[in-house]
Amino acid sequence: MAPDSPAPAEPGPLHRLLLLVVPALVVGVASALVLLGVSLLAERLQDVLWKTLPDAFSVGRYSSLWMIVMLTATGLAIGLVVRSVPGHAGPDPATTGLVDPPMPPGVLPGLLAVTALALAGGVSLGPENPITATNIALAFWLGRRAAPDSSAELWTLLASAGTIGALFGTPVAAALILSESLAAAGVPGPLWDRLFAPLAAGAAGALTMSLLAHPSFDLSLPPYRGPHWGDLLSSAVIASAAALLGLAAVYAFPYAHRAFRTLRHPVPMLTAGGLALGLLGALGGHLTLFKGLDEVKELTAHPEGWSAGQFAVMAVVKAAALVTAATCGFRGGRIFPAIFVGVALGLCAHALVDSVPPALAVPSAVLGMLLAVTRQGWLSLFTAAVLVSGVSVLPLLCVASLPAWLLVTGRPQMKLRPDGTPLR
Repeated sequence: MAPDSPAPAEPGPLHRLLLLVVPALVVGVASALVLLGVSLLAERLQDVLWKTLPDAFSVGRYSSLWMIVMLTATGLAIGLVVRSVPGHAGPDPATTGLVDPPMPPGVLPGLLAVTALALAGGVSLGPENPITATNIALAFWLGRRAAPDSSAELWTLLASAGTIGALFGTPVAAALILSESLAAAGVPGPLWDRLFAPLAAGAAGALTMSLLAHPSFDLSLPPYRGPHWGDLLSSAVIASAAALLGLAAVYAFPYAHRAFRTLRHPVPMLTAGGLALGLLGALGGHLTLFKGLDEVKELTAHPEGWSAGQFAVMAVVKAAALVTAATCGFRGGRIFPAIFVGVALGLCAHALVDSVPPALAVPSAVLGMLLAVTRQGWLSLFTAAVLVSGVSVLPLLCVASLPAWLLVTGRPQMKLRPDGTPLR
């Protein structure tokens, strides 16, 4: 009897990683192009809704009347789309996170349509959740056809890394976020082997976005001149105060969701949500509309134009708008509006105590707010740090994250189970 032929040798780690380079680069570039395409479409539509139309009707572009009318109309339009399109633009957004399992591809056209409408209409949500979900679904659907034996986890990691890299303009953000996810999942193997392909995808997404759109998170704040003992206390207090406001929004989340669900159908839910957002915009001013990234740059360009009380009102209104938008059915992410809340709080702290440098107050408040909303420690630290030039503030932020994390850990998250109860 002939001896059995030897089984083919398993490919080594070098060979496995090299095989992932091309798919990672392709997914990263494609993820950035999807984000860029939706963003450009939303910007063109935003010009029509907030410039062309109010000028044609001789109405103030950001008058209270126009904000209320436009946000209500946006809610009605998105409600009609959600009701009509296949898959109803995906699951309830209050139950989804930044990185979720792949959706069916038939859901994506409706999801992209309502995302562009929300971004253009002034809804207080960012593009990160729906764009990441879209890229994950596309990568999985196309990738499994090219490589039927590949896992859903591979394409999820590549697409989420490419999208996050494009959103933040650097692959570091993707690596930090995914390192937490991989550690939580208990995936075996060396960490850098597991991050190799996602890091390549994140780099491809970041470079594509940087070359085509030149994104920047730098708020052009006065440079921080170095730590002092008093700054240590200031940073910890501001981060903790922001975390408490974030927790207030988190605790309000399931109650707002339950209230909107009494309307039962997407059209009245989203129309009511749009009306509420319009009223909040009339209260807080037009800077509290939209995802918030461009608006924070306007805040920090001329911080002397607002009082501490006005900054506090904007922070509270934006937090309320975030909760409203995310619970009534609008599709979008929570990172960018949370950054706006943190920036407004930081400027409020500086206005109250002008000895606290804005380059310390702003990232400290953003850190605390993001910890409460996202529960992503590395993401929160990274985002807070990149808002200011220089790294001298980073040790203070690391210390300030400790009391803020003690406040938020073990608390409910800003994400619900399908039955409406909050995750912990």
